Amino acid sequence: MSSLRRSCPPAMPLSTWRERTSSTLSEAYYQPSLTAEYDEDSPGGDFDFFSNLVTQWETAARLPGDATRQVVVRSGVVLGRGGGAIGHMLLPFRLGLGGPIGSGHQFFPWIHIRDLAGILAHALEASHVQGVLNGVAPASTTTNAEFAQALGTALGRPAFIPLPSTIVQAVFGQERAIMLLEGQKVVPRRTLATGYQYSFPELGAALKEIIA
Repeated sequence: MSSLRRSCPPAMPLSTWRERTSSTLSEAYYQPSLTAEYDEDSPGGDFDFFSNLVTQWETAARLPGDATRQVVVRSGVVLGRGGGAIGHMLLPFRLGLGGPIGSGHQFFPWIHIRDLAGILAHALEASHVQGVLNGVAPASTTTNAEFAQALGTALGRPAFIPLPSTIVQAVFGQERAIMLLEGQKVVPRRTLATGYQYSFPELGAALKEIIA
């Protein structure tokens, strides 16, 4: 979990901080589903180890009382250059060995790293923003198979070789594999309502910028 704070000299007591923004994982908070749609008011955070962990992170980041404006950004899979999710995917996809993970039908909530930073900055700078924001792209209702196809297209490579779920479970373990094999349709309804303007709302443009 990361935090950004403004107007706070290093020696200032915790209780005098005026604003606080923290970031957690939307892909872990909301329960996996092939049909449900989750916005910032949807329930979650209480169905497995990772969802409970996110709840504990958010609770630990919360300051007591109402004097501090607090924002929690639940991010999707962050896409950017130099590492992260894309860093692990590029080699097999460049070799033409990429493809969907498991069935490929699971949703893949994503966000460009520039937009995640932008949402955090927006939350700090806009005094009307408060509560939970989903840090996912408006087009993050992409399935894993659609993401694989888009990445293959951006690289000019085929992307049809699936990674079987049994291999994912063997490599990552049962609990971590769930985050790859199961997904959620997460929408940034409140994020958009606060007035944030996305730099990369569409997957194709986001991937093109990352691999350029």
